Amino acid sequence: MRTYQELFRATEFTPLLAAFAAHVAAQTVSRMAVGTLLYDATGSPLLAAVGMFGPLLAQMIGASVLLSAADRLPPRAATVGLTLFFAAATTALALPGLSVGAIFAILTVQGMLGSVGGGVRYGLLTEILPAEGYLLGRSVLNMCAGSLQICGYAVGGVLVNVLAPRGALLTGASLYVVAAAVALIGLSRRPPRAEGRPSASETWRTNARLWAAKPRRRVYLALWVPNGLVVGCESLYVSYAPRHAGLLFAAAALGMLAGDTLTGRFLPGHWRDRFGAPPLLLLLAAPYLIFVLHPALPVALAAVTVGSIGFSANLLLQERLMSLTPSELRGHAFGLHHSGMFTMQGVAAAAAGGIAQLSSPATAMTVMAAASAAVTLALTPGLRRLEPWAGGMPAGADAARGRTDKGKGLRPTHRA
Repeated sequence: MRTYQELFRATEFTPLLAAFAAHVAAQTVSRMAVGTLLYDATGSPLLAAVGMFGPLLAQMIGASVLLSAADRLPPRAATVGLTLFFAAATTALALPGLSVGAIFAILTVQGMLGSVGGGVRYGLLTEILPAEGYLLGRSVLNMCAGSLQICGYAVGGVLVNVLAPRGALLTGASLYVVAAAVALIGLSRRPPRAEGRPSASETWRTNARLWAAKPRRRVYLALWVPNGLVVGCESLYVSYAPRHAGLLFAAAALGMLAGDTLTGRFLPGHWRDRFGAPPLLLLLAAPYLIFVLHPALPVALAAVTVGSIGFSANLLLQERLMSLTPSELRGHAFGLHHSGMFTMQGVAAAAAGGIAQLSSPATAMTVMAAASAAVTLALTPGLRRLEPWAGGMPAGADAARGRTDKGKGLRPTHRA
């Protein structure tokens, strides 16, 4: 499966994409509204920022106690139920007189359940598409998310001004309802990928099992750390160029879209097998080293655009993670990837801000980029040993795809 025509012939990919698009649009509009609502109520830039992006950090809490549900709930029912919960929670955020503490309590629960939602969604993608179509399918989801986030923040800003923050929140809640309806109508029923009841103890055991295999551990670190550190660079766009931060964010989004398109659709299989993700991870960090020279805006825009192409390394690493993980654990595995990625991005943004506070934004961006490149070089030998890159399980890995773990309540994936 190497063309978009083949991809969209997969029966349930289009409704999954449509539900995902509505979910991202709802999330983006709601995030803008929450940030504005908190700033209007408190006058605190810190609380506004934490309200917009803090729930991402709460995903790690969900990954620690709830993530076993990603493979132990029926995918369609879980998708619809979680999306309707987000609709209800977003509606609650729009209630007049809600205290700041109550707002953050709701946002925290949303973040925790978001880890399960990501696991369910990307585990379902591996069931809808054959293994060779995962890379292209995931690249289309990434491009959709990037485009909608750019448009969503712009539209969210307009809605906040026209409808006020509470009106924008109700718009976000309506979009969540649309996403749930599309999932309910367009997706077919499937049984859970794994048997047993979700629990915190099962989540801990599965997290430990996923982390115990050295090949998977290397892939997780490559997914979390290098790009998280570069997101730390992005978090300083506003302080680096206050009047032109929007251009820098747009350039980064353009580079990400280009990278996902080129890697997902046009990168030949033999190049993926030979080189894998490390060159793209180095491309992600290297252009940011030029910020040590405090470059003029045109040079900075070019560096950001080229560097952001390297985010497409995640597609290759996600494909590798899928091949290293038994089918009945893929929802949990991808949920752990997502939660760890968001957590690392939050930590890196805080670290970059601290360094910038002590030095300058340009110095902090250079330090974060150098750290990202150093981590990639340290991980490269281990990633190179995961041969073949797009092939099956390496020797000594956890299990072959079709293996059933007796005594753990696991069974092979069902395909419609």
